[in-house]
Amino acid sequence: MTALPLVFQAPRRGMPPRHLADLDRGQRRTAVRELGEPAFRADQLARHYFARLSTDPAAMTDLPASSRDRLVAALLPELATPLRHICCDGGTTRKTLWRAADGALSESVLMRYPDRTTVCVSSQAGCGMACPFCATGQSGLTRNLSTAEIVDQVRAAAAAMRDGELAGGPGRLSHVVFMGMGEPLANYQRVVAALSRITHPAPDGLGLSQRSVTVSTVGLVPAIRRLAAEGLRVTLAVSLHTPDDELRDTLVPVNRRWKVAEVLDASRHYADTTGRRVSIEYALIRDVNDQPWRAELLGRLLRERLGALVHVNLIPLNPTPGSEWDATPPLAQEQFMARVRAAGVPCTIRDTRGREIAAACGQLAASPHSAG
Repeated sequence: MTALPLVFQAPRRGMPPRHLADLDRGQRRTAVRELGEPAFRADQLARHYFARLSTDPAAMTDLPASSRDRLVAALLPELATPLRHICCDGGTTRKTLWRAADGALSESVLMRYPDRTTVCVSSQAGCGMACPFCATGQSGLTRNLSTAEIVDQVRAAAAAMRDGELAGGPGRLSHVVFMGMGEPLANYQRVVAALSRITHPAPDGLGLSQRSVTVSTVGLVPAIRRLAAEGLRVTLAVSLHTPDDELRDTLVPVNRRWKVAEVLDASRHYADTTGRRVSIEYALIRDVNDQPWRAELLGRLLRERLGALVHVNLIPLNPTPGSEWDATPPLAQEQFMARVRAAGVPCTIRDTRGREIAAACGQLAASPHSAG
């Protein structure tokens, strides 16, 4: 498989220490033996982390008291600390700004709906894709997150739901979307390893259904095809944002390398291989990509290239402070959706959460209070 071009590789700035969630079962057992403990201690540690969502040595009463602190220090180090929690939507949405030991900032958003609870996680600190309407794209790329840094966002969200930290009382985390900071497929190996940890049952993972996990991409064609061969059944979400190459070259600069037709062909390959319908993400930007003819072209292209294996998710832009970009008005959103549907393509408008807490990815990290 073709390797990703070097432009998409993050610098190795201060990668975090080794963590249990970075390791598969065999590697965990080896690591524990190297610490002078029997291999089965690895399964005990993993059960605390993945099933009980705990990193507190005092709670690990099935481990010898003389070993707990040492095992936790070696395999469950603290990876990031929450700098800020900001809530809105009546306490059902919470955004968290995380700071790693090297100062790298990332964000996650926990959202409770009547029928599900979703956490949106970051895969990189910053992003190198340079999409001009995206706050993360404006900040540039700091580094890739480790597998464990990704997984720990999910574990923390699951623990928050269990402990009733969102309005509505205790509950269960049901969905994960890789739509936070960064381009997930530019951090390919760590993201795929994180998918394994998130979806494997305990003691090897958090036990979420693959079908409840969505991985977003701006359209890294070789990586989409590689992901199709992984044997996973996660949903692929493609951030298309416009159906024509002329505008997409500007809105999504990676389009200069892989054009719309190539992205849609790779998406069809993913859908055919996995049996999963592809989600097309489309941020509606006022007077930029919301024209009626673009809605009609989008519907026609998707019908021709993806058939019934596609769904369009329209996203009213969450503008960043000082940005020239603004959201499409509600009436024009409805009209755009109607035109896509008229082409025979399912299309909905996303329930946008958290506007008053800078919920667009990267806004909190870029705020003047982020270092506090």
